[in-house]
Amino acid sequence: MSLTRVDYIAPWWTYWLHNFPHINLRFQPTDKSFQPEDENYQQSLIFLGCVAAAGLGLNLLCLAIYLSCLCCCRKEEDEETKKPNSCCVTWSAVAAGLITCISVGVGFYGNSETNDGVYQLTYSLYNANHTLGGVDSLVTGTMGNMRTGLHQHLARLDEIFATRGDYVQTLQFMQQMADNVIKQLLGIPDWDEAKVDLATVADQTANIEYYRWLTYLLLLILDLIICLLACLGLAKQSRWLLTTMMVFGVLTLILSWTSLGADLAAAVGTSDFCVSPDKYVMSQTKGIITSDIVHYYLYCNQTLSNPFQQPLTIFQRSLTTMQIQIQGLLQFAVPLFPTAERDLLGIQHLLNSSEASLHQLTALLDCRGLNKDYLDAMVGVCYDGVEGMLYLCLFSVLAACAFTVMLCAIPRALRQIASRERDYDDIDEEDPFNPRARRTVSQNPNHTNLHSFCSYSSSMGSQNSLHPPAPTISNPPMPEYMNQTALFGGNPRYENVPLIGRGSPPPSYSPTMRATYLSMSEEQSRHFGSDFRA
Repeated sequence: MSLTRVDYIAPWWTYWLHNFPHINLRFQPTDKSFQPEDENYQQSLIFLGCVAAAGLGLNLLCLAIYLSCLCCCRKEEDEETKKPNSCCVTWSAVAAGLITCISVGVGFYGNSETNDGVYQLTYSLYNANHTLGGVDSLVTGTMGNMRTGLHQHLARLDEIFATRGDYVQTLQFMQQMADNVIKQLLGIPDWDEAKVDLATVADQTANIEYYRWLTYLLLLILDLIICLLACLGLAKQSRWLLTTMMVFGVLTLILSWTSLGADLAAAVGTSDFCVSPDKYVMSQTKGIITSDIVHYYLYCNQTLSNPFQQPLTIFQRSLTTMQIQIQGLLQFAVPLFPTAERDLLGIQHLLNSSEASLHQLTALLDCRGLNKDYLDAMVGVCYDGVEGMLYLCLFSVLAACAFTVMLCAIPRALRQIASRERDYDDIDEEDPFNPRARRTVSQNPNHTNLHSFCSYSSSMGSQNSLHPPAPTISNPPMPEYMNQTALFGGNPRYENVPLIGRGSPPPSYSPTMRATYLSMSEEQSRHFGSDFRA
């Protein structure tokens, strides 16, 4: 029977994923049909996870080569090389942060879409299970009433009507109608015997989905926290924080590739099912439920006849016939046998309840309810679910790229921090503007004060602000003072103002400039004598 689906059309991305190579672990192509019980098909999905593992190994190998080259091939650290390296680290951190933010956003969307799809699947399964459970309850209840309740009433009436053969024949006819009803009800599939417990499947699916959603939520938060802490470490130039984030970056890189392999395998397997779901359902119900019943619920169109129409019609006619017989007995037999009224009314009540069950059973067995649940489940899995898994795959790829860039930038940042610390260690201990030297001078007041690049009066001003007042010099050597100021690029207008009073930082100078200054200071000391000394 060739039927075309008009209600459900698999999305294009399921066909794209379905066309992925299906290769087992022996590198042999396998069938692309969804066969989760087949060993070769399972190996084809595991092979996709192995591809992601190979990508992780290649990524770690490239990082190891890069770090080896960075450690072995050291360049000279001059001013020209420091600026581009610093700029490279900055832009690498910015790129890693932007890619991480984009990947986290994509991951949140994909995680939500996948959760919505699985929720729609479980909701449809619960609805279908409720429908099938209602069918089983109605069938079981009606058969029980016919076998026990009706049989007891007919047995008592048979004793009452023992003297009337025509009434006894009527009771026997009603017993045949009841057996016919039971026979028709036995033709309805028993879903319990078919071992189709959709509620259990839905519960297991919901539990797995909850832990999957929670795991991805924690992974997304972890990625965001690591990125923020790495940026904070770069801003604060904290070596221990950068080192810690580098270790966590490697861990997150491994988790990203692992999630990529799991999502890719799940997306391909689900797409194989979504391309031809009817074929898999037919194979699972073969030998348990007849094919015409399965086709009736899967396709549910007007060209298909209801396989339950004949049993339900016979059921309805049998009930109608039995009710007519009961009405006749109530009219003609009760005046002769008053004790039979109670059992006849009991049979009438039983037939009325059976007719109500028949109407409910007819509504539940209609294909539109179960077919809607089936289509909703397919839309949830194949549209929202597979789409969400594709976004999660994109998140894993972007996160792997972001943390790869971060792991490349952090070692360079650590080198720059170490280089700056070495530069700070090269500062002259006798520098009067070095805080370390100031502490030394304060601890040893007998230490000879060194002259700075400031003028004589500027030095006196700074010292007066830091130490108790000393006698001032009334006639400082202005010509030499002006020459000294002009020699070292000073401004005569501001040299009379102490540095501390100005609120300006002390000037920085190289060791060569300091040597020149010391030589000039010695010549001035010999020329002016004690007038130049502080």
